[in-house]
Amino acid sequence: MGMTLAISVRLDDEAERALRTLEATGMTQSLAVRTALVRAARALRRHDELAAEVAALEANENDRREMLAVAEMMESLRAPW
Repeated sequence: MGMTLAISVRLDDEAERALRTLEATGMTQSLAVRTALVRAARALRRHDELAAEVAALEANENDRREMLAVAEMMESLRAPW
């Protein structure tokens, strides 16, 4: 694992508490920050992938008809208030 970039950050109270929590598990500060950055980037990519998938499904007329049919069926099965 080649380390090529050193950075400094200013942590707010919430981020500092999170760092302390991770350190309590035995992580070093560097490992905790690297892990958090990688996980945050993955979550953003996954969010973008899911948004693109939803957009593709919504753009597909057959899928839209099926979604509406399922929604109507579910509504018909709902218990009255």
